[in-house]
Amino acid sequence: MSETLPRETTPPPRDTLARRLGALLRRPHVPAVAGWSVVSRLPVYLMSLATVLVVREQDGSFAQAGLTSALYTAGMAAGGPLVARRLDRAGRRPVLIVTGLLYPAALAGLAWGTRPGGWAQPSVAALAGIALPPANACMRSLWARLPLAETERDTAYLWEAILAEVLVIGAPLMLAGLMLAGSAALALTAVAALGGLGALGLALVRLPAGTDPEPSTERRDPIGPLRSPAMLVLTAVMAACAVPIGLLTLAIPAFVAAHGSPGGTGAVYACWGVGSALGAVWLGRSQSDVPAPVRLPRLVLAYALGTGLTLAATSQPLLAAALAVGGAPIALVSAVEMTLVGAVADGRSLAEAFTWASLATVLGDAAGQQAGGLLVEPLGPRGVFAVAFGAALAAAALAFACRPLLSRATTAAKAATASTDSTDSTAATEPECAA
Repeated sequence: MSETLPRETTPPPRDTLARRLGALLRRPHVPAVAGWSVVSRLPVYLMSLATVLVVREQDGSFAQAGLTSALYTAGMAAGGPLVARRLDRAGRRPVLIVTGLLYPAALAGLAWGTRPGGWAQPSVAALAGIALPPANACMRSLWARLPLAETERDTAYLWEAILAEVLVIGAPLMLAGLMLAGSAALALTAVAALGGLGALGLALVRLPAGTDPEPSTERRDPIGPLRSPAMLVLTAVMAACAVPIGLLTLAIPAFVAAHGSPGGTGAVYACWGVGSALGAVWLGRSQSDVPAPVRLPRLVLAYALGTGLTLAATSQPLLAAALAVGGAPIALVSAVEMTLVGAVADGRSLAEAFTWASLATVLGDAAGQQAGGLLVEPLGPRGVFAVAFGAALAAAALAFACRPLLSRATTAAKAATASTDSTDSTAATEPECAA
């Protein structure tokens, strides 16, 4: 009797983040919206710097450059929720088309039609900030509305977090490359035009029925999504998590200047961003099976402990290593925050909810930078590292305290979605039963 040899079996392919992203990008409609959204977001991460460079190139003072950049940022902060509310009410297409045309026109006017010292340049800068196409809010609300599985949606938000890290590092490098080929004004105009083109492309992509919200004339609450207690505490956690980032933004260059050449600051910052992106790639898969309300406080605690690693740095290379290792959870924190915004926010105001979430992060970062600027001289960089560690631990404590509320909110949202789906299914089968 012949002996039966065991069959060779091929182990199933490992479910890596790259494989999950590839599967997501093969879904219908996803490549087009994801691609155009990347192009539309290029100006977000470098335009404040670009406006400073343009004003300086025009022989303006640092004070004039700072005012122009500050008013651009103030325009974004003030106009963002209003533009996003319009996006929720009127739909994606009209808002992105208008802002996609107005934004590059305003920045071209700032670069070529105004000069430092008058009222026109700061005014146009504020207008450009208000007219910034709401690509971040639009894309994140589309991820919440597109017909995707929950694991695919988690992958999409992780992609959003990684993309932010990549653009933070890559967009200024692109600006520097454009400036090598021409002036700062030309570089600003080119990037603004690319952003406007991306917004128009995102506006014109055809999506499945029901993905875009129905146009509405319903009167909305003045504070919109923040009326929800879960959304309010979530934005508070996001702001608290951003404060240590702002503190470190001031402490890092002070530390580098004290332990080496100030020219090394950019490389140290880059290690921070690279560590965050690699952390998302390495750890992202293991996080997807844990419910988001449970995942958030754990990740914020890991982020806090990573912030504490800066206290052990005694040289520029050690600080770079501490930031690379300690920054690993940052993109994951951002991704789970986006997942929770999409889960707890009212489906009729998703774009506005994501805008308030982004604004909370910006305000927390700004508060941290302000505090860091006041503390770096009396405490020194190591003292500010300690303050950042304490602030991150406080953010973790807040996240743990808010976990029950976020759990209840996400459970209620899933129940409401299931009820709606069941109702729609019943309505769809009634004509057949009647027949």
